[in-house]
Amino acid sequence: MSDLLAYGWDSQLADSFAPYDAEGVVPARVVRVDRGRCDVITTNGPIRAGTTALSVADAATDPTGALCTGDWVVLGTNGRGEPELNALLPRRTAFVRATSSKRSEGQVLAANVDHALVAVSLAAELDLARLERFVSLAWSSGAQPLVVLTKSDLVPDSATLAQLLADAEGAAPGVQVLAVSASTGDGMDVLRAVLSAGTTVLLGVSGAGKSTLANALLGEQAQEVAAIRDQDGKGRHTTTTRDLLPLPGGGVLIDTPGLRGVGLWEAEGGVSQAFAEIEELAEDCRFHDCAHQSEPGCAVLAAVDDGSLPQRRLTSYRKLLRENARIAARTDARLAAQQKQRVKQGQVLLRHVMERKRGPRKDR
Repeated sequence: MSDLLAYGWDSQLADSFAPYDAEGVVPARVVRVDRGRCDVITTNGPIRAGTTALSVADAATDPTGALCTGDWVVLGTNGRGEPELNALLPRRTAFVRATSSKRSEGQVLAANVDHALVAVSLAAELDLARLERFVSLAWSSGAQPLVVLTKSDLVPDSATLAQLLADAEGAAPGVQVLAVSASTGDGMDVLRAVLSAGTTVLLGVSGAGKSTLANALLGEQAQEVAAIRDQDGKGRHTTTTRDLLPLPGGGVLIDTPGLRGVGLWEAEGGVSQAFAEIEELAEDCRFHDCAHQSEPGCAVLAAVDDGSLPQRRLTSYRKLLRENARIAARTDARLAAQQKQRVKQGQVLLRHVMERKRGPRKDR
């Protein structure tokens, strides 16, 4: 398995694969997913394989069970001797967001991730609310968030850069924040060292400099780069697929397309970690179910009043909790409706079977 070690293979994965360890199947990691087919890496190198035989967690009703970049799989062959995925090994982590549709479905962007690198461009005004949203989702995935402020060479002076770093750190407590420039190389050595072990998913909006950053980390022009639009400063979508790429210094990188929306998905725990100082203050509230609105003895509101907690942080915290609760309620309603539909279909099928057993009705 030496060839797979660079892609994250370890003893825990070997234990997961053990039940499938039979002649004709091998472990593999998904590098890219297309419709009905995917690219995987094996001990014999890259292979193009089919996915039609793969059984995942009822992906028809649970989109988060769909195959994605970063998954570990069991690779076998079909009846024609062609490579085909037979099974999905258990995921350690999964980065999931809510889709933009009104169906309240989750979309898994990357699996088995150790670091969630949130790229934020310093070429535009720092959007702390968006940063808090990304960090909340990163914590929810089970990965360790990492905030990288890109294009630091565009910041006019060191004092301004220091303030931007402090602002980002305040919006992401407990998260390492780095300022880097892929153009000048500033900060890149530190970033390479952080990413040298494990799997990292690269996240951010279009124009955040993800593709440029990926190319700098990879040491080659692996990803297409385009300039941001002059009229609004927004980026173009140069990355259109999620690719798993080995880093020269160790570790692997999953680059993703720019995300227009990052809706929360089962992210209450992630929000709590992203706003850890509010959760800590809440322990001193007079009432254990304090909503931090106008209750007497609220330690959170007291911190806002004395200036130790910015009002902006509390407002963002409330907004993300409301959104997560709304998504959860809509998801529960959708699942209940699907269950009701399955029961109705089962009743129709049962009546049909009973009628066939009884035979045609005779006129009286």
